[in-house]
Amino acid sequence: MRLILMVGLAMLAFAANSLLNRLALAGGGIGPSSFAAVRLAAGAATLVALAALRPRGFRPGLGPRRAVGVASLALYMLGFSFAYLTLDAGAGALVLFGAVQLTMFAGALALGEQVPARRALGAGLAFAGLCLLAWPSGAARLAGSGVALMAAAGLGWGIYSLAGRGAADPLGDTAANFLLALPLGLMALVLRPDVVAPGAAGVGLAALSGAVTSGLGYALWYACLPRLAASRAAVAQLTVPVIAALGGALLLAETPGPRFWAAAALVIGGVTLSLAGRRPR
Repeated sequence: MRLILMVGLAMLAFAANSLLNRLALAGGGIGPSSFAAVRLAAGAATLVALAALRPRGFRPGLGPRRAVGVASLALYMLGFSFAYLTLDAGAGALVLFGAVQLTMFAGALALGEQVPARRALGAGLAFAGLCLLAWPSGAARLAGSGVALMAAAGLGWGIYSLAGRGAADPLGDTAANFLLALPLGLMALVLRPDVVAPGAAGVGLAALSGAVTSGLGYALWYACLPRLAASRAAVAQLTVPVIAALGGALLLAETPGPRFWAAAALVIGGVTLSLAGRRPR
């Protein structure tokens, strides 16, 4: 039950993070480079301070695993921010989580993890629900650059989640990843400066995203991952677009239509089928 609650809180943080990113960029208060840089800086400051207050302190270790975590985190954050300049929320969620599923299931198979047929079927049902929820309607076209950037973000997040399955110190590892990824975010800001000057509202949303829904949310996710199979961790994340869509509807005082509820039922049913089963002996 404790693990279920932790995973649920992490999914809420991810959904809130998506809403904050879209709200900041759509409102014109900040550009993608500045958003990613502020997000990384706020997350690094919060996590390093919390890690340093512990008796063991903060000791960012270096090595191949750390390099993978830092690079994949930076790839996800930058790709995610820039992709939403040309993709709407639904199409972005579809491409992102499709790429995450492919990456994490491929990683699970490469690591020799057994993926039962029930879990694969549940993942398929949940992804069908995501397609129903997020598939572009009407004459909407998907921008190739936005799709490529969001697919890269999904690849980065999938690799970041796979790397987190070996995290012995979730808070310290997440703090080190944010701190060492910050120079990459600042480099992107220098090489690709924003057209929009950052405003107070945009910076505030980026800081909230970095310190709380990204920094603390990712540390919580790293605490969950060593206790989750890679394929289960992949499927659980398919609930995020549904939570984000419901949160967006509540914030905008809109009533979700039949399509949303049908998609939500498919996603929740698929995730439940995929995650249910007997505990290993």
